[in-house]
Order: sequence, then C-alpha cells, then structure tokens
Amino acid sequence: MEQKQARPLTPEEQAEAQKQSVIWQRECFQNAQKHLAEKGIIPQTVMDKECRFIAPLVAVWKFKAQNGKVYWVINGRLPADHAAVEAASSAREALRYFSMQWQLKADQIMQSGAVDKTKVDFANLLINRAHGLYDLFQREELWQNEPA
Repeated sequence: MEQKQARPLTPEEQAEAQKQSVIWQRECFQNAQKHLAEKGIIPQTVMDKECRFIAPLVAVWKFKAQNGKVYWVINGRLPADHAAVEAASSAREALRYFSMQWQLKADQIMQSGAVDKTKVDFANLLINRAHGLYDLFQREELWQNEPA
C-alpha cells in the first residue's frame, strides 16, 4: 500500500488548527476547574508555566487552591483526576503518577470481583488511558522544553 506524503499546512489551515487548539485548551481549563470544585477544592490560580498540553489528548494543569494547597489536574480525552502537588515534580512526572495510579485503581476494581459491566468498562478504560499516559511520558520529543 502506498503511503501519502504529509504536505505542509496552508496558513489558513495553520490558523484554524491554532484556533481549535485554543478552544480545546479553554474547555480543558474549565473542566479542570469544575473537577476540582466537584471535589470540594476551589481553584484560586493556575500556574501556567508548569502546565502542559498535548492537544487534543491530554492537559496537565497545576492549580493553587483557596485552601493554600497546590494540585496537579489531568484531563482531556481521559477521565479527569487530581493529586496533591507532592505526587509529582513536573507535568511530565504527573503523567507517570496518574498512569500508575490508574493501573492500581483498575487492578482494585478487577480484584474486587467486579461483574458490573460499567465498573469493568471503567477499569479497562483506566488501563488503556494509563498505558497511553505512560507512552506520552516516555516520548522525549514531547518534553524538550520542560524545565529541569
């Protein structure tokens, strides 16, 4: 089978892609704030220099809450989740942390003898997304500009 060569985007296509990325990022930001609020955590500020986006797959946010604590929040094409900032030293490390946590959660669901299709499907989703997060964590080219 013949592979098509990728052609450069036209300026109009680049502008549209940028616009879609901004919209996606804004939606993820609003969803991250909503996720924290649903957990009883009121976000105060976002530490944008430490946030990372791999559009349209995953966004990693660092929020300082009104309670003075700082949290990592992950969302995008995966379940939203959060952790205390102590769980990871960077957005990249946060991906690895969530990957491991989701594998543990999925294992707990399966070990509990879950037969409920919804729980089994959720465990499988966590496993799938955990593997995807770990793959992203390992890809050096995505983290070239990551502060040391």
